[in-house]
Amino acid sequence: MRTTLSLSEADYLRLFASYGLDFANPDKLTLNFYPFPVLLTLNQVAKLAKRGPLGEDMLAFLRQLREFTAGQTGDQLKVHLKTQEMLGQAAGDDNLPVVVFADGDPLGRSLTQFVTGLDRADPRTGAWLSLLQRWPKATGAQPTAKLRQEMDAAVAAVGPDEVREQGRSWLKLLTDTPVTEKQHVVTYDNGRDYHYSSWDFLTEANATVAKGLVWALQPLADAGIIEQLTVLTAKCFRKIPGKGPLAAGLGNACLLALSQNGLPGVAALARVRSKIRQTNTQELIARYIEQESVKLGVSPAEIEDMAVPDFGLENGRLSEEFADYTATLTLRDGKADVQWHKADKALKSAPTALKATHADELKELKAAQTQAQQTYTTQRDRLDRSFVEERRIPWPWFEQYYFRHGLLSLLAHPLIWRLHRPDGSSQDAIFQADAWQDAQGQPVPAPTADTYLQLWHPVLAHTDEVLAWRRLLEGRQVRQPLKQAFREVYLLTPPEERTLTYSNRMAAHLLKQHQFNSLAKLRGWRYSLLGAYDKGYDSETARLPLPAHNLTAEFWVSEVYADGEWNDTGIYNYVSTDQVRFTRENEPVPLPDVSPLAFSEVMRDVDLFVGVASVGNDPQWRDNGGLAQFRTYWESYSFGDLSEVAKTRKLALERLVPRLKIGKVSEIKGNFLEVKGHRHVYKIHLGSGNILMAPNDQYLCIVPDRSGKTLGTTDVFLPFEGDAVLSIILSKALLLMDDDKITDETILRQL
Repeated sequence: MRTTLSLSEADYLRLFASYGLDFANPDKLTLNFYPFPVLLTLNQVAKLAKRGPLGEDMLAFLRQLREFTAGQTGDQLKVHLKTQEMLGQAAGDDNLPVVVFADGDPLGRSLTQFVTGLDRADPRTGAWLSLLQRWPKATGAQPTAKLRQEMDAAVAAVGPDEVREQGRSWLKLLTDTPVTEKQHVVTYDNGRDYHYSSWDFLTEANATVAKGLVWALQPLADAGIIEQLTVLTAKCFRKIPGKGPLAAGLGNACLLALSQNGLPGVAALARVRSKIRQTNTQELIARYIEQESVKLGVSPAEIEDMAVPDFGLENGRLSEEFADYTATLTLRDGKADVQWHKADKALKSAPTALKATHADELKELKAAQTQAQQTYTTQRDRLDRSFVEERRIPWPWFEQYYFRHGLLSLLAHPLIWRLHRPDGSSQDAIFQADAWQDAQGQPVPAPTADTYLQLWHPVLAHTDEVLAWRRLLEGRQVRQPLKQAFREVYLLTPPEERTLTYSNRMAAHLLKQHQFNSLAKLRGWRYSLLGAYDKGYDSETARLPLPAHNLTAEFWVSEVYADGEWNDTGIYNYVSTDQVRFTRENEPVPLPDVSPLAFSEVMRDVDLFVGVASVGNDPQWRDNGGLAQFRTYWESYSFGDLSEVAKTRKLALERLVPRLKIGKVSEIKGNFLEVKGHRHVYKIHLGSGNILMAPNDQYLCIVPDRSGKTLGTTDVFLPFEGDAVLSIILSKALLLMDDDKITDETILRQL
């Protein structure tokens, strides 16, 4: 079958019938092609077709085979695509290619409707069908040179603008298509039922077609299509229980398309990276960004700087005129809002009249609002992760891409920077009130062209200077977009000096594994979930590459084996923590040899993992059963010693509480905020936020609002963003000081 055979069409039809593909006998038809060489036989027929037109019997068979294999997967899908290709080459009565799509999803139905509606007399119809005919061939990781050339030629024949606009509607269809869960039950002979779920989005055949669509649009992408591809990418890498990514192949096609669209594409890759949890996909995005940086002769960090759009903002504001109305887009504290005015009168929302006359402009404004907020969050998180890089940025670059940038300036101005002068000296300064100032608020000489700026870190400074910066920020009510002056510092301890190559500071904690995995991915760590199956726990280590220091940080964890404590896919619910190490070329590095800043940032990450994912933070864990052998741990963590994060929280609360309404009935005592209510005295732990009631330390379970809203804390000034537990503690204190007004039955029963 791999040679060229001298058989007739009738011979091949007899062969197909012997394979179980005899459409004259439907009862004998089978989709189980193994072990018959169906695809190889089709290739022989294709060779025969090149020597002359196929007869009607063979064409009828191919049409039946195409329909028979529609919507299938694996070898059947390959046969379906091959028959479609052959029939397209054979063409129809009007000498146009024949194109058919599986109708098992909205995309397939829309494409079929589009093909049916084409004007057969229009000279562009042949080019459209030629383009659509190539989309099912998008089976690889990227288009072959031949397929790329064929698609580009078809696009040119149709017209790039027409393909772009039609493609835009199909991309919208893909982003709008719901992902539906279907429940299934299989009953075995022994009477036991097995329940499982499937998630419907695209048939496998049309997932391949969608890749072809994305590849075709890749060289045509404008700002709108880049945004659609970004949204579709995030959707494709949505994690489906028991399956993994929703549509990884289509998602990878979107990433490839974005990577080929210059700086706007890099900006989109940076935005979508924060929404993706798969380690291999994050690494793929990093490679794409690095490839683009090489083309421009800059570093990956520099190309990410260059790619950040400013959305037309100046000092966080953008004003647009729409007839008699003015819309002002404002980005403040990471939130993007649009205010409307007519003359001097403020309006609650966009005027109804504009929705008809300026629909496209309003759509663009809404997109800018969404993207500005997403970009702010992405760049804030990038800066937060960049402390460990100890990057030094030349002032001309910093001035262009940070200091005077419409969006990044909102992040750069409230942060403290170390200015490295050309004479080797350095000064720490912040830009406030149109001037560079030190921790005492005194003027500092402005940077010059040969000055380098580095993000300041408290581990680099003396304690007195750190406290001075905190007083300055609080006194002026400057809220930093990320924890900097109030950032936790982790210094090497005597026990770690004795163990030399590892730290046990974060050992012996019990973490919820899925929550730990999500946090680790957000912070750039590589980790694979541990499973209750053979070799499901080969790699019991989370790793963080530190290329700036030629190091890798390792956080060791172990599965917690307990009967039934894994999910339906065999993944353990809990892990226990162990050592933190640093390695270079797989060899342990003595902790004193690790940069203090790198050590502090790695330990801060691990403290975050423990502080958030520990079962000790779950107020319902014990009441819901938990693990009996770990209840002592839950009690000791929930009400025990404070972590570094909790110690920083305590310092903030010591300043905040006296200024608040709760100050008259509350005070910090040891590791607790003690609140005097009308019914009881309450002790809120400053680490976990869990509550004990005096005098017998009875546990009080109050579950925070899942919406993230906290009672009466929205107007409280905090000098940094991002401490949810601090807000929860204040909210609980406000609730409990007026415990005689509580109406929730679940709380009243405990009181």
